[in-house]
Amino acid sequence: MPRALLSVSDKTGLAGFARGLRRLGFEVFATGSTLQTLSDAAIDARPVSDLTGFPEILDGRVKTLHPGVHAGLLARRDRPEHLETLRSHGLQEIDLLCCNLYPFVETVTRPDVTFEEAIEQIDVGGPAMIRAAAKNHEAVVVVVRPERYSEILDELHSGGPDQPTRRRLAAEAYAHTAALAQPLKYGENEHQPAAFYGYGPDSGGMGGARQLQGKELGYNNIQDAAAGIQLVSDYTSPATAIIKHTNPCGLAVADSISLAYRMAYECDKISAFGGIVAVNRPLDRDTAEQIVQIVTHVVIAPEVMDEALEVLARRRAMIVLVAEPTKHVLLDYDLRSVSGGFLVQAWDRGGFDRGSCTVPTKRVPTEAEWEQLGHAWVAVKHVKSNAIVMFKDGSAVGVGAGQMSRVEAVQIAAHRAGDRGRGSVMASDAFFPFPDGLEEGIRAGVTAVIQPGGSMKDPEVTAAADAAGIAMVMTGRRHFKH
Repeated sequence: MPRALLSVSDKTGLAGFARGLRRLGFEVFATGSTLQTLSDAAIDARPVSDLTGFPEILDGRVKTLHPGVHAGLLARRDRPEHLETLRSHGLQEIDLLCCNLYPFVETVTRPDVTFEEAIEQIDVGGPAMIRAAAKNHEAVVVVVRPERYSEILDELHSGGPDQPTRRRLAAEAYAHTAALAQPLKYGENEHQPAAFYGYGPDSGGMGGARQLQGKELGYNNIQDAAAGIQLVSDYTSPATAIIKHTNPCGLAVADSISLAYRMAYECDKISAFGGIVAVNRPLDRDTAEQIVQIVTHVVIAPEVMDEALEVLARRRAMIVLVAEPTKHVLLDYDLRSVSGGFLVQAWDRGGFDRGSCTVPTKRVPTEAEWEQLGHAWVAVKHVKSNAIVMFKDGSAVGVGAGQMSRVEAVQIAAHRAGDRGRGSVMASDAFFPFPDGLEEGIRAGVTAVIQPGGSMKDPEVTAAADAAGIAMVMTGRRHFKH
């Protein structure tokens, strides 16, 4: 007779699933409240202590942490010595584990939660069982989602599940225990299921963000808010960014967040509508009063003053988040999936280092230009390639993002800047392969340029800068962002 162990926090569909297992000939064992739910539904199930020969103790804190459970889950069926070990100790195989974890996230995000309540929602035995079953998924069916119950019963009735299904169930099991998971309404588009997995409240960034008000946080909101907090965190002075589709359409550095927002908004008033606002200082009333003048989907700040929260509450759907800069945590890498695998790289944490720059042009930047070049160089790192940023008086005045042609990226930035391009500086995330991109900037009125250098045409690009009388800085480091 096959054996199933059921231990779930989410009781959705539990009775029907257990009843189906019994019809298929499974002997069902269950823990604590799961056993009570089955008993109330008149389903024949046995306590887990019948597997372990040991009672649940310490108010249920210890019930499955026993060889009677874990040996039954981990024993390899293709190794006679494993099965003989079970027999010699009076233990039995477990063929199916149905388990989901305590509602830790739901509990700790309740406004009235106590520390004691939060502690008791830290699951110990559940993750251990799930990972044990997933490790031995060739022999043990592991189910963590109630949505799978009918599918599993059908598979069992037909003699399965097959190995691909078992692997998929194991992957879901590992994901269930891997991180703090937040289901999302949908992904980038309504037809794409999605979830957010965070490193937890101590990680900073979006993993540690607290939502103070607004509608349900979405996939695109999280991406844009993350881009915003990463950008403004790279500045030591008060900075504000307005993000659209992970690119800054507005950015400024000033003596106060309020002034920085006003300057950032002036960069591109049209694109700012429906954007994400990120600041690197506590959000005050004056800044909040400006933000609520237009539709803004998300505001993210390291702190939101009560006076500002009163103002932001006028737009009840607006999402307001409190988040610190991202801290260096375990697995602190940039991961991206591709068809058939995924890519891993270190985050681009390179900043502006004036000492490592070279000036190939006859004219050296003025001190005022050096300051603006530094701001622009930090900004361009956060813009999708090909990327151009024009900066003037502490504010981005033109941004060209995500273009296939660097010349067109310059043209877009110049168009956005208009007359404000006169007297600005320009940053390019990668070298100019020909002088034409630089010449577009010169026509727009830039007086200094910062770029990595390294093109075979560097001498021609430098000659074009000298002919126009502008300064050019080479950093020796590019900032592609795909």
